[in-house]
Amino acid sequence: MTTPARIHSGSRALTAREFQGLSDVPPELEWFANIPNAKTREAYRLDITDFTAFVGIDRPEEFRVITRAHVIAWRKDIERRPLAPATVRRKLSALSSLFEYLCERNAVLYNPVRGVKRPKANGNEGTTPALSDAQARALLKAPPADTLKGVRDRAILATLLFHGIRREELCKLRVRDYQRREGIMHFRVEGKGDKVRFIPVSTETQRLIHAYVEAAKHGEDLEGPLFRPVKNNTTGEIRKPLHPKLVYQEIVQRYGKAVGITVDVHGFCVHSLRATAATNALAHNADIAKVQEWLGHANVSTTRLYDRRNSRPEESPTFKVEYE
Repeated sequence: MTTPARIHSGSRALTAREFQGLSDVPPELEWFANIPNAKTREAYRLDITDFTAFVGIDRPEEFRVITRAHVIAWRKDIERRPLAPATVRRKLSALSSLFEYLCERNAVLYNPVRGVKRPKANGNEGTTPALSDAQARALLKAPPADTLKGVRDRAILATLLFHGIRREELCKLRVRDYQRREGIMHFRVEGKGDKVRFIPVSTETQRLIHAYVEAAKHGEDLEGPLFRPVKNNTTGEIRKPLHPKLVYQEIVQRYGKAVGITVDVHGFCVHSLRATAATNALAHNADIAKVQEWLGHANVSTTRLYDRRNSRPEESPTFKVEYE
């Protein structure tokens, strides 16, 4: 029987005290702390809580007795719920990620999630709807051009539609993140996992941001947020970033409803602007590897979900059918 002192960590064996420490300081807590994105961390926390409740884990060391049979039973349970396949895959991925970390910390001997089948992903395209060119143009022109809020909102919509950034990334932009590199204006974008990428800014967006910053008069506040409230009736403080929920509810959804997009496009959401930018770039022959980097995707398979060049409705046989 292998004693705790003989289990190896790196190039040497763990001492009995070190091994005991793995139970005293639960490594799954370290795993959670190493997930930088708050939304991902919360989603994974709920997924792991779901699993531990299902199998009846009360103490961290009980992860050591989990087998593939436990995982398969949990998978069957969550597949009976009204969950999307992507959600089931995420739950299993969260659990697998945790066990991989526990393996690295020598808290468990193997990852029981390996080999457990997951629902197939939609390999053709994503479910987030993209806008047509006409709808995108209508949305860009929806905010009024004669108010500070309208000028700001036009700049925000252009930033989302021309550059494919996430709303959280937009809200984190500071004035200094709108910067010139090699003679060209760029956004310095902090993405998932604190990864930084630089995105060239379109001429149209530059014009709209210039108009907004001139009107708002915060161009010299380099450390302050680029996009900020135009007023604050509670405290009067406007030197703060916009909330991602506000970007969706008060800008994307509001103007989408004003121009009829929310009625015509089922599933329209703030992510639709990112999908629109990616789909449009690929439709105009942008290199998919460049689009992957542009969007900040870790895997090109995610980028391919936006590639709808093989399913253009105008090329459908439907429009070849004629009854004379």
